[in-house]
Amino acid sequence: MTSDKSAAAFQEAQKYIPGGVNSPVRAFSAVGASPRFIRSGKGSRVTDIDGNEYVDYVCSWGPLILGHARASVVAAVKGALETGSSFGAPTERETDLARKIVEAVPSIEKVRLVNSGTEAAMSAIRLARGFTGRDKIIKFEGCYHGHADGLLVAAGSGATTLGVPTSPGVPADYAKNTIVLPFNDVNRVKEVCDAEGSDIAAIILEPIAGNMGVVPPVAGFLEGLREITKVHGIVLIFDEVITGFRIGRGGAQEHYGVTPDLTLLGKVIGGGLPVGAYGGKAEIMAHISPEGPVYQAGTLSGNPLAVAAGIAMLDELSKPGVYEQLESLGAILAAGLEESARQVDIPTFHTRVGSMQCMFFSSSKIWNYQSATASNTKRYAAWFRGMLDRGSYFAPAQYEAAFVSTAHSAWDIEQTLAASIDVMKSL
Repeated sequence: MTSDKSAAAFQEAQKYIPGGVNSPVRAFSAVGASPRFIRSGKGSRVTDIDGNEYVDYVCSWGPLILGHARASVVAAVKGALETGSSFGAPTERETDLARKIVEAVPSIEKVRLVNSGTEAAMSAIRLARGFTGRDKIIKFEGCYHGHADGLLVAAGSGATTLGVPTSPGVPADYAKNTIVLPFNDVNRVKEVCDAEGSDIAAIILEPIAGNMGVVPPVAGFLEGLREITKVHGIVLIFDEVITGFRIGRGGAQEHYGVTPDLTLLGKVIGGGLPVGAYGGKAEIMAHISPEGPVYQAGTLSGNPLAVAAGIAMLDELSKPGVYEQLESLGAILAAGLEESARQVDIPTFHTRVGSMQCMFFSSSKIWNYQSATASNTKRYAAWFRGMLDRGSYFAPAQYEAAFVSTAHSAWDIEQTLAASIDVMKSL
């Protein structure tokens, strides 16, 4: 596939934008390639400015559960835009979306809309500290909660890919209150909380890690965290920016039967438009201004376009058979990719929960940050480039997830698996 126009566009972008991109992983530096500039997306596919079409397994990093440009979502956004793009004042639609979220997510009794997952994480941490009167938090290696200073410590996603797990510019005074522990090690959490529990405001984690590749929780990990936090009066926060409404209507917490105190949600509740939310127990949420003393605000919070798109999205996701379809498609893709590697004896380890998955080029089990980062990233990069050339668009980094949508067809996946067999043979 040609990429002349994309290459030229990338050179032009670098004149005005740091690195030529507005989010680091988009630069394709982790896979030794040049980014494709996307012109449009429809259904399961995206088309770049050179006219190349790709089956898309990035899905805007997860939220496009219905695929690109779903007619109902597009119509909702158009209708909202015709009545005004932003008011900085309450609208009835905000309440409608909040009601749908509360009805779907087990932990959420009240919810506050914000503008991004990063903002949701930052706000929830502030709330947990205000509620408990404590300063310290626990996060886990490889879990990414956005780029707020206190959370950009041993982060996953692009920070892992680029080898900058702790970013310059984060003051030591911010990081000193963040305790970083190994993911899936409940005994280590218990040790720390037994020693310092009275100083710890919150434990925050992705219940299914999606930013060091896909790493599911081991049996008893989430349950253990729930018990530990109850004993020590610590706020348990699930970052479901990726898993919320994707693993099921009730997210990972419904899937695993573990209910946190606070939950973070991302752009899935805006149909892929910029939005986020944090919500949880009414007792805790009552501490948010103007009801309580913990301040958080935003002119674009609950903006009409994202809210309208989110309502349309969640209405579609409430229809029968949606998650069964996603489960089936995810299983077929994962099994086929695994078989394509097995045919040529290339060691891989596959992880999947529902419609999110990852293929690690590793002969070892992947269950935490250390095992994930020991995988063969050079081989993944070669596989990625081969798949891109053959019309399948996966995440341009080993430490990310692959997603399917309801717009993906059996033919899409068949085409992708045939390409993977060819690429594996070339490796």
